[in-house]
Amino acid sequence: MRILVIKLGALGDFVQAFAAFRQIRQAHAADEITLLTTPSYAALARASGLFDRIETDGRPSGLGATLALFRRLRDQRYGRVYDLQTSSRSRWFLLGFWPRRPEWSGISPGASHRQTRPDRDALHNLDRLADQLHVAGAGPAYALGAAPGPDLSWAARVPGAEPEALMARFGLASPFTLLAPGASTVKPEKCWPVEAYAELSQALVAQGMRVAVVGGPAEAALFAPIAARAPGATDLTGRTSLVELASLASRAALAVGNDSGPTHLMAYAGAPGVMLMSRVTDPGHCAPRARMQWLKTEDLRDLGVDRVLTACREALLGG
Repeated sequence: MRILVIKLGALGDFVQAFAAFRQIRQAHAADEITLLTTPSYAALARASGLFDRIETDGRPSGLGATLALFRRLRDQRYGRVYDLQTSSRSRWFLLGFWPRRPEWSGISPGASHRQTRPDRDALHNLDRLADQLHVAGAGPAYALGAAPGPDLSWAARVPGAEPEALMARFGLASPFTLLAPGASTVKPEKCWPVEAYAELSQALVAQGMRVAVVGGPAEAALFAPIAARAPGATDLTGRTSLVELASLASRAALAVGNDSGPTHLMAYAGAPGVMLMSRVTDPGHCAPRARMQWLKTEDLRDLGVDRVLTACREALLGG
């Protein structure tokens, strides 16, 4: 049977969906599985080995492109579709398969395996996805709070992205901390001030830790204030792929970041550390279920460096 999985993003949500991706692969070990996503996540998904094919036009622009996508999907004659995006966009995809609808896992009216629990939107992302797969007969029933997080430690075994080679390329040596000071530009309240990251970096360097700043090209300006307080800091903004960042995180002594996609990626790659959350983040919805801890305060401008340092020490000790 041909299986289609729909997951478009954003990065943090996509990373958390890897637990569901693996469960779907286990439930369909002999089937051909295609992921419909966007170009940003194709390489990470491909490196996981969980999919036979990757389609990257999950967000078509305009009616013509949308109809062309629907026509191509119909021609593939999928036997089952797992809509893990469950957005207004992806719910339209079910209509695109008319008149020969495949089995459908999601929340769309008319879905053959429809998730209907009234508290769905209040669940943690991992619990919500696990429950959706259980409804579809593709996974076990977990108690609330018990659905496991994804394991992205495989990134360290991807040819060409081995952590030792990456450390040599970027001039990193153990022990090192990865800092992710960026976040969504539309929610600046998600960001701990860069001055606080700089002070944290200075304290970590004083304790013998090396520091590297990660993120996309848009975060490049955040490096200079940190480097001014932490001589020898490494600028990795815009220099690593998602696979490479996950690989480095698997060897990091610590990772500290805001509630952002890179921080979720580092958490599930195995890095201990701390995710920083403000009033706009509900830990019950997305807190990492990994070695990484989390701290929440109403306004991140009020979060003291000493408190974060204490959490870092606890993370290093496995607390």
